[in-house]
Amino acid sequence: MIAQPSSLPSLRLDKWLWVARFFKTRSLAASAIEAGKVRWQGQHVKPSRELRIGDELEITAAETTWTVLVQGLNAQRRPAPEARLLYQETAESQARRSAAQELRRLAPTPGADLKGRPTKRAGRLIRNFG
Repeated sequence: MIAQPSSLPSLRLDKWLWVARFFKTRSLAASAIEAGKVRWQGQHVKPSRELRIGDELEITAAETTWTVLVQGLNAQRRPAPEARLLYQETAESQARRSAAQELRRLAPTPGADLKGRPTKRAGRLIRNFG
């Protein structure tokens, strides 16, 4: 599927996060790193940090947290199935994410199903409440 380029000994952290498809743009990846949502070996780092194969990352995006081991480096962004080959998620991280997903399914956030503005009828009911 994906050819692991051996000519890349390291790659910038922000670029790798974009290539591995954790963030839609490289600037979003850099912003997340600056905000402390990405940790390298348990430490806060800068977007320019050189990443190598075997490094461990903890990535928080929205309400999801991944703990991954870097398996490959690629200079170009590839399709999602190929991007998943660049990292391996730890078993503990997979269990934590599946438990959180199950919890969200069983107890959805109140009001998550409400979209847009209330109808005229709903507005009248809200105003007449209490």
